[in-house]
Amino acid sequence: MAKAETRLGEGDAETPVRRDATASQREGTKTPSRSRKSGSTRSTSSGQAGSPSRAGSRDWEKRLTCEPGELTVNFVESLSIDKRLYKYDIVGSIAHAQMLAEQKLITKDELKQIKDGLIEISQEIAEGRFKFDKTYEDIHMAIEAALVDKIGEAGKKLHTGRSRNDQVATDIRLWMRDEIEILQVKITLLQKAFVKLAEKYAEDVMPGYTHLQRAQPVSIASYLLSFVEQLERDFIRLKNCSELLNTCPLGSGAIAGSTLPLDRKGTAKQLGFSDISYNSVDAVGDRDFCAEFIFDCALIATHLSRMAEDWIIYSCEEFGFVRIDDSYCTSSSMMPQKRNPDVLELIRGKTGSVYGSLMAILTILKAQPTGYNRDLQEDKVHIFTASDTVEACLDMSRAVVSHVKFDTKKISSGLGKGFLDATSLAEYLVGKGIAFREAHGIVGSLVSYCEKQNKRLKELSLEQFKQKCASIESDVYENLGAAKVVSKYVTEGAAGPQQAKRQIAYWNKQLVQR
Repeated sequence: MAKAETRLGEGDAETPVRRDATASQREGTKTPSRSRKSGSTRSTSSGQAGSPSRAGSRDWEKRLTCEPGELTVNFVESLSIDKRLYKYDIVGSIAHAQMLAEQKLITKDELKQIKDGLIEISQEIAEGRFKFDKTYEDIHMAIEAALVDKIGEAGKKLHTGRSRNDQVATDIRLWMRDEIEILQVKITLLQKAFVKLAEKYAEDVMPGYTHLQRAQPVSIASYLLSFVEQLERDFIRLKNCSELLNTCPLGSGAIAGSTLPLDRKGTAKQLGFSDISYNSVDAVGDRDFCAEFIFDCALIATHLSRMAEDWIIYSCEEFGFVRIDDSYCTSSSMMPQKRNPDVLELIRGKTGSVYGSLMAILTILKAQPTGYNRDLQEDKVHIFTASDTVEACLDMSRAVVSHVKFDTKKISSGLGKGFLDATSLAEYLVGKGIAFREAHGIVGSLVSYCEKQNKRLKELSLEQFKQKCASIESDVYENLGAAKVVSKYVTEGAAGPQQAKRQIAYWNKQLVQR
């Protein structure tokens, strides 16, 4: 799943290398490729060694008759948000500079100065020594200004053949490729937690619900594996998103490309893209992939929220099916007996913020005239919010799943309620040659009779059964009772223990390959 990335601060920065985000996540470490800090636009470090000492010169705005006022600066800056893209911006700039040198638009010496300067800046940011100045608006101009301060005239050539429009479009794609890998790793870890939990309860039975009413008996393992299926669709959607976004817009310029002989495919190859974009007008304004990414995050959040909703209900006294570990519960400030599944409630609640990000990006995109518009600056607010929220919810879900316990004794003691074996009885009658619709009516009348008599179906005598249907024989009792019903399931993918065991074996084989 890893993409090519130029390693910063480790040997020759010119050489593209492969970075496996998956490996770092499997070992429980956070990939260092993204800065999580937002908020203040200033570094908290008092030491500013090596940092640019700039007065906010904005060479790209010579066209204007005056500098923007403080109100404008504060309103248009995105540095507080997009500074987490710094490594991707620097990687993209190194690749761009390499291409400029190969095309003889800058000298080899200038290339070395640019590369060395950018690597120093990356180290300063990573170590908290870089002073972020919001007058430069965004991470792109903040880094470029620092580079010019650091190396002089050579730094002014970096932006040759490039606009912030194609620059930011490239940065976001680079970031998103890595973020998708991280989310896929977290999805896989959660899937493994569900499969491991399912293995514990492969033989145990619980009620299955439709309309939140008791429907048919299912193995607990099959119930748990239903979430593995949902997460697998999430994994595939992210994979598709990664493939669609993996085209390089760098070289598209502001909107029309460039009169300079830029080698766009060479740059794309350096950055690990599968191809370039082929229409500069579309490339600079394309944020379809952002909407798709947030939609994917929204569906992940949906699935986690549904699981959370189930377990909030199942953990209450009225159900008592599951016990959430104390590590993931809180108590009440007033009621000393309370044991609240707050983390599950927050997973459910945070889903709303991801939906909000989806609606926001769609609203931003719907009225965009062709080309780049400053509205698109807001895209990062929403892709970062969605990804950060889903990352946190996946981590928390995995922790809860890894420690939850099902109270199989309590569940089993209540399996006689709700006529969970009614459908099995109807199918038994089908096996006796009775049309399903007729069988449905017969069983319905039997259920009504049992309710009046306060009996279960399996407690009826053979004579009582025959009063409703003469085709019923003594073998009917082999099809009654939740445990017997689940053992009778024969269709592939059904919710019985045997099918669950096959699914567990399948998922163990599939997931170990990731």
